[in-house]
Amino acid sequence: MTTDTHVDSTQSVTRTPAQHALTEHLRLTAAGQTDEWAKLFAPDGLLEFPFAPAGMPRTVQGHEALVAHMANFPKTFDVEFVDVVFHETVDPLLAIAEFRSEGTAVPTGKPYNQEVVSIVHTNDEGLVTHFLDYWNPLIAIEALTPPEDAPGAEPGVSFGN
Repeated sequence: MTTDTHVDSTQSVTRTPAQHALTEHLRLTAAGQTDEWAKLFAPDGLLEFPFAPAGMPRTVQGHEALVAHMANFPKTFDVEFVDVVFHETVDPLLAIAEFRSEGTAVPTGKPYNQEVVSIVHTNDEGLVTHFLDYWNPLIAIEALTPPEDAPGAEPGVSFGN
């Protein structure tokens, strides 16, 4: 039987190393603290976007590449992550979570609401070795595309590095 752990900020919850890394990922990403966020990863840590659209890398690996990739995130999205549910695993170095992001695409002011599933692998020190991020790039593209009647509106969008 699978047990789910709902994240509730009013309760003290003991998390596995991988759950802790994923929780910190959400906190630091929402706060725009990209340098601190990159420190969650092992030196050769891998961030993978299986559904990456054209113009965005499918994988980002290593501290410098991770910092460069996330550098513009705070200028691009203002989000908070809600309804986090961890699915229990037998491996404390593996976390699987579902959550939602609620927010705004900063350049357009359009809503940016996303449902995400993330799978995080950590090493014995609790550093992320592999982070798989399953989100819908079409939602990001729509949120970042200016309305057709906006002054200077240009079709298309790029994000990531």
